[in-house]
Formats: sequence, structure tokens, C-alpha cells
Amino acid sequence: MSIVIIDYGAGNIQSIKFAIQRLGAQALLSNDAEIIKAADKVIFPGVGEASSAMEKLIATGLDKVIPQLKQPVLGICLGMQLMCNYSQEGHTKGLGIFDVDVLKFSNKVKVPQIGWNTLTNLKSELFSGIKNEEYMYLVHSYYAPLCDDTIAITNYDIEYSSALKKDNFYGVQFHPEKSSTAGEILLKNFLEL
Repeated sequence: MSIVIIDYGAGNIQSIKFAIQRLGAQALLSNDAEIIKAADKVIFPGVGEASSAMEKLIATGLDKVIPQLKQPVLGICLGMQLMCNYSQEGHTKGLGIFDVDVLKFSNKVKVPQIGWNTLTNLKSELFSGIKNEEYMYLVHSYYAPLCDDTIAITNYDIEYSSALKKDNFYGVQFHPEKSSTAGEILLKNFLEL
């Protein structure tokens, strides 16, 4: 099985690569469209600021490639947010895979949300073997509101989408590679889709 982690200069890709290795698999880091299209599984990470990350995708043409992918694709953190229509962060037009706009948390809560929080309303084979109210590790200031594509919910002042799914595209707001056993199970489930 070929696994590609999209390397576009906006991700903690090494920790994801090591998490995949711990599962006994190998992942290739690449920004080559042909290699990405040929992979069995694609992981789309992201750490940083939405508009500059999107500029990097556009510069490499990956903004056109990613929405056309047919194999299972997992967006992580900013990767998930860039798969949405739009982000308030930098007034950024997204890839339009998930039909939802990413918003900033209100000033009623500490931003960014950093640390462990629970997932509820789990609705996908991605969460097979993960119990309701499992803790995952999050670091983010922006969130995807609840929508038709929501497959997991987290509460931080409000309920928001901590995971999304549409067709072959999955997105998680949390960092599975930093979420201990539950995160490892989720990555294993993704590789087995």
C-alpha cells in the first residue's frame, strides 16, 4: 500500500510519518501531483496560518489536484480547514470539499484551544474501536461549525465539527499523531479504509 503525506511546507509532517511507521507502514512525503494521484491513501496535514498555507498549495497546483482525488484522503488540523469553503483566518478561499465556512472562536474562550478535549457523536468507520467521549489532542483558534458532513463533535464554548466526511474525503481537527492510543487507532482505521 502506498501512503503519501502531502508536503507543501505547512505541516508537522515528520510526526505523522513516525506515527505511520509505528503502525508498521511507510509513508512518502511528496508535493508531486502524479505521485499523490497514484497513492492508495493520502494524508493532507497542516499547521500554521490558512492564507499562507493556501498560497503554497496554489503555487504548486495542489489546490486543483486535491479536490479531484478518488482514494481516501485525510485532512489533519489546518488541512481539514483548508478542505472547507472558506476560512475567516486571512479571509481565505478553501478547496470547497466540505460545504462549511471556518470561523474564529469567540473571545469568551482562551484562544487557541490547546490540549485534550472529547469527541462525541462519532459517525464513521474512521472511529471504529474508539469510544464516545474519547480524548484527542487539539491546537486551534478556528473551527468548522456543525454541518451535514460532521462525523464527530467537540465542545469548546460551542459545539463544533471535530471531524468531517464527504465521499472519500475525511478531515479531523485534532492531531491523531499526538493523541496517544485513540489517535493511533484512528490512523490505523484510515489506512484500512
